[in-house]
Formats: sequence, C-alpha cells, structure tokens
Amino acid sequence: MASSPSHVHDPEQGVPSQELYPLSLPIQVAPSTSWVSYTETVNSASSTSTTSEPAPYAIPPPAAAAPKPKASDYRKTLPPIPAAAESKPQLSAPPRKKLAKPVSRWIRWQLWFNTYRKFFTIVMSFNVTALILAIAGVWDYPRRYSGAMVLGNLYTAILIRNELFGRFLYLVVNTCFAKWTPLGFRLALTSTLQHLGGIHSGCATSGFIWLIYRVVVILINHAHNHDSVLAMGVITNVIVGISVASAFPWVRNTHHNIFERHHRFMGWLGLIATWIFVILGDSYDPSTGTWNPDGLRILRQQDFWFALGMTIFVLIPWFTIREVKVDVEIPSPKVAILRFRRGMQQGLLARISRSSIMEYHAFGIISEGKHADYHYLICGVQGDFTRSLVENPPTRIWTRELKFAGVSNTSTLYKRGIRVCTGTGLGAALSTCLQNPNWYLVWIGSDQEKTFGPTIQGLIKRNIGPERMTLWDSKERGGRPDVMKLIKEAYYTWGAEVVLITSNWQGNKEMMEGCKEAGIPAFGTLWDF
Repeated sequence: MASSPSHVHDPEQGVPSQELYPLSLPIQVAPSTSWVSYTETVNSASSTSTTSEPAPYAIPPPAAAAPKPKASDYRKTLPPIPAAAESKPQLSAPPRKKLAKPVSRWIRWQLWFNTYRKFFTIVMSFNVTALILAIAGVWDYPRRYSGAMVLGNLYTAILIRNELFGRFLYLVVNTCFAKWTPLGFRLALTSTLQHLGGIHSGCATSGFIWLIYRVVVILINHAHNHDSVLAMGVITNVIVGISVASAFPWVRNTHHNIFERHHRFMGWLGLIATWIFVILGDSYDPSTGTWNPDGLRILRQQDFWFALGMTIFVLIPWFTIREVKVDVEIPSPKVAILRFRRGMQQGLLARISRSSIMEYHAFGIISEGKHADYHYLICGVQGDFTRSLVENPPTRIWTRELKFAGVSNTSTLYKRGIRVCTGTGLGAALSTCLQNPNWYLVWIGSDQEKTFGPTIQGLIKRNIGPERMTLWDSKERGGRPDVMKLIKEAYYTWGAEVVLITSNWQGNKEMMEGCKEAGIPAFGTLWDF
C-alpha cells in the first residue's frame, strides 16, 4: 500500500484544501483555488461572466486590497456581519509581482520558535546538561542510576502522548480556568496543551541518548558485567533508535504509513526489550559477579516501576479498540461522510482503521452534543485509506472508543471566538460552533453543498444562524477571498478573544502570519516537528 501523507489524516498535520494548484501554473480563465496573498485577487479573463447573488450567510468578496485596519475601525455589534444580498463585483487579477510584502523575520521567528520547540529545547537542555555533569563526575546520581534516567524520560514521553492523560489535562484546565482568568493566562494554557508534543519528542530523544550512555558505561566496565546484559543493551538501543528515527519530521510527513508501522511496532518491541534489559541488569550483581534471582531486589529498583508505568500507558488505548457499525455517505468523489452512533462533546478527534492494529488515521469529530444520536467524520480523499472509503465503503470499522482531545477542546476557556477552516478542515472545527453559540464559523471551500452533501449542510443550517457564520464557496464566488480581511472583520465585530485555524500548510502559514502581524491571538494547525 502506498504511503499517504500524514498531514492528510492527522489533525496535527493539517487538512489540505481542495483543488490545490501550484502558484507557478499560468492562470488565464479558470480562477485559482490555491492559497495566495490577500493582495492578489482572482483573474477573470472573460468579460461576459454573469454576476449572481451570494448566499445570504456569506460576506461579498472585496473589490480591492484595503489598508491594514485598526480595531477601532470596526463596531462591535450583534449580529456582527449583517446578512445582506449584494451583487458580486467584477473580479480582476493584478500582475503576480504585486504579491504582498512578506512579514518580518521577527514574526516568522516567533511562529517557528513556538511552544513546541520551547518545550523540546528545555527538556533537551536539562538532559544534555545532566549528561555532561555525569560524564565529568560532578553529578553522581545519573552515573549510579543511568537506567532511571533512561526509563524516566521514556515514561514521560509515553505518558504525554496517552489519550487518557491528555483528556485529564484538558478536563482540569477547562473546568478550573474557563473565562474568569486573565486572557493571557488562558492563551498560555491553550498553547501548552496544543504543544505537549514538544515534551514527548524531547523526552524520547533524551531517553535514547541516556540509553546509549548506559550501554557505553556497561561496555567500559565489561569485565564486571555479564555478556548477556551488554548484548541486550545493544539490541534495545538498536530497536529504540529505529522507533525514534521513524518519527523524524521528514519520515512522518512524507511516508506516514512507514512512520505508523515502524514507530508503533518497533516501539512495542522496544518495550519488550527494555523489560528484558531491566530484569537482567537488576538481577546481576557486578560486585560479586553472580545472579541474584530475588524478585524483591528488582522491585526495589526505580527502573522496574518506570517500565511498569510505560507498559500500562501503552496498553490503555488498546483496551478500548472496538469494531463498530458505520454508515457511509458519499456526496461526491472527493469526500466520504462517516456516521457513528452516540453524540460527542466538541473538540475531540477519532482514530479509525480497516484493521484492528494497523494504520490508524485521525479525523475531527462533528457532533451536535453529547446527547445527540450520532457523530460524523469528514474524510477527504487524499491517500489510499480515504480513497478506499469512497470506492469500497465499509459497514463496520475499527476505532478507539477513547477519543483524544484537540486544541478546539479549549474553546471552553474563551468567552467568544472565531473558528476558521478550509475544505475538509471543517471536520475538526464544526462541533465547536454547533455546540457553543459564542463561536463564529468562517469556512472556505469549493462547491461546498455539492462536495459535502446534505448531511453536513443540514447540521450547519439547523444549528448556526447566518449572523454567526461566513461560508465562502470559492467555486460560486469565482475564487478565494481576502482571508485576512474576513478574519479581521469577524474578530473585531464579534468581539472575539481568540482565533482557531484548521487549514493546509500554505493556508495555515498565511493566516498565522497575518494574525500575528495584526496582533490577533491565533492557534493554527500543528505539524509535529
């Protein structure tokens, strides 16, 4: 099976917009649907194109680029954006050379050095410093208990990625700090929860480094250690090293199936090898050169309890897998809508697979609430897995009953917010606006009603009034809008505190840079680095 890009199915990898064309292609008659700078408008070569009235719930496209607005330029009114039927203006395309000036290096640096990389840097700095002190003989603890340094890091890495622990963190934050705490504090909480992967990556990498150190120490003192301990240490190093290497950004982003198979199965094999290494190392007494089969000796070691904790948190999600009934609606060849029984709270994501253990793919959950009869997944056709959902729709599918929380789950923290999405990114965004009347939806997509079908359109029309949504159909409107203008208008008129964005890489980059430049708090799609 060909590998499918991780950014297609993983919510942390983003959702590509539809009909994405390279900017290098010549644009003549058909309008471009790729992400472009908001100073570039859509080319309309034919002067005989007819004008049609926009949908009553959408904002008409701007005729020309406007100067950067200030917050004072907008009036805070309800409804924020009146539903007015206006004729669509004639669109024209300026030369490509008139693209907007790139944002400053300082803004790009702030977006690059995000909380994820800050967490990774802090964790790695601590461990590298501790390793240097141990090698120099300044700090004795890591030398005496190098196994605890290995497993303590690996245990933390596994714990941070555990669905149950993640749900617990989101529950505590949303319950204790919603709305009443200072906005800056709530934004910091959201950033922390969204970027916990930095701790996972930092601890996993540090644990591997400490494992190398431990095996080197055993090799140096080989005369006092048994050959089996050294051999098992080398084997464990190789297995853990493969698992870590398979999670490198290039592998994960371009060969997602390879990442899934190697990171998971080598991780399981590495856990088994770690147990053998721990038991052998704690059972052998280097001072006497003999084996001590006393189990109490092993129980007194830190290594044992860290390994036990790792095992428990690895197994918990797998105890929740079930093969469940699913109804599949195929409104167009581009999309499959999966319907499952029971409702869900907003901000959750589901993992599904054709197999009980192979290649789970994550999608945002759409639901009208916990007491609803159904919840839905929007699966855009990109790789082999999603294509099979359209070509060979299943009647039953494997899923983890324990769902995991995404950044949208922190929408509870804010009094009012804007949820921006493009294309199939609606799947990760819609529940927030369905279940919370204080959130405003901005959805940009191509041929929305035909592509996504009556089920999704019905959910939107039944639960979201025209005064709190902007639906921009790029096919009907002749091209993409000035996205930042839409965001700024919605943000200021709605009186929002934050903007949450789900888009493809280019769209996410443009919107995050635009929001940072405008001073609008925003959280975009996260790619694990």
